[in-house]
Amino acid sequence: MIKRTLAATLRFRRRFVALVKINLEISVITIHRSSFGIAFDIDGVILRGKDPIGGSPQALRRLYGDSGNLNVPFLFLTNGGGIPESRRASELSELLGVKILPSQGNAARADKLKGAIPKEKWFIDLVDLFDFQICYLYENQLIVATGKGEPAVVMSEYGFKKVVSLDEYASCFENIDPLAQYKKWTTKQGLDTSSHPLNTVPRFDVSSETVKAVFVVSDPVDWGRDIQILCDVLRCGGLPGQENGHQPQPPLYFAADDLEYQAAFPSKRLGMGAFRIALESVFNRIHYNPLEYVCFGKPNPFVFKNAEAMLKQLQPSYYSDIFKEPGDSGLPSFKTLYMIGDNPSVDVKGAQQAGHPWFSILTRTGVFRGKHNHAEFPADLASQTMKLSACCKLIFINMMGSHVIDTVEEAVDYILGRECIS
Repeated sequence: MIKRTLAATLRFRRRFVALVKINLEISVITIHRSSFGIAFDIDGVILRGKDPIGGSPQALRRLYGDSGNLNVPFLFLTNGGGIPESRRASELSELLGVKILPSQGNAARADKLKGAIPKEKWFIDLVDLFDFQICYLYENQLIVATGKGEPAVVMSEYGFKKVVSLDEYASCFENIDPLAQYKKWTTKQGLDTSSHPLNTVPRFDVSSETVKAVFVVSDPVDWGRDIQILCDVLRCGGLPGQENGHQPQPPLYFAADDLEYQAAFPSKRLGMGAFRIALESVFNRIHYNPLEYVCFGKPNPFVFKNAEAMLKQLQPSYYSDIFKEPGDSGLPSFKTLYMIGDNPSVDVKGAQQAGHPWFSILTRTGVFRGKHNHAEFPADLASQTMKLSACCKLIFINMMGSHVIDTVEEAVDYILGRECIS
């Protein structure tokens, strides 16, 4: 009797230990495979100008483990552009004190255009805002890129082989800008080889070649000149100086359509959407056909779907083969994706249009300054000044069914509390 009891006890112990090991492995998988991800806007949420705001460095550090590995997948979902990804990643890393990874060079971008997603791409930027088919369509065609920074460099790194900046394009046509002689500033012509050792922007004789498409990559610097030259290009079939006949308008693409954004100045600044309105107004007054254009960027749902796919790639792969079902890629869907932004008509609207699993959080450090939630595009989490601890805020949320925050640091506190992560 004693032997049978002992044998039964040993069998129970072995089964219990096996069960504990299985549960432990499942727990480890659950811990390491985050069921949520975060998308951060940059201007007005992470930075104001070049200065971190809202406790952003501390907030981002909480998403890493003690060893420096990423515990919570996150990326930056920004309409800002004009800077190559590698340089933007380096700048953010220095400003925020955390390691931000760019995409994996030109090879990764080539793969991206074929539908693959580089694992170390933390920016949803220009290549993600423009449809991939556009890249193929104009890969070897003459295109003009305009905006602050180095728009032609950015476009060439995304695979366009025959792209010139509007600065360079204007220099090929004498007297195209009648006010050039009165301008006190100078524009950099060509490529700065010290910062870009590879000459990725070739120089072309474009005075007799038609422009096949125009891309507004970032906020234009010289609105008057850019509106003048773009009207010349778009109403003359792609070649300024020709008679304004009935040539088809070359396609015009905007990387974003933000009317306003938050920069270093206390008041909101006019964005790319404002430039688009100005260009459209002038063009429609001087041309018999209305301006045709396509706008990408937030709040386009495509951008959010692409962000979800990239966040999956940032998840560490801890699945054991014994837990995978046939056809399982090891990249399960997220239960929740948090969009932290400062612009209701861009960040919140985009998350709402994208639908499940997106969850919008609105901060008061940028475009939105309201005391209560936005009326037209109310966020799932609205911001408002509250001097409570993270624990008290979470209790308040559970009681009231809503949440109020001020900064990105408070947003991350809320997310980690909601997801039961210390």
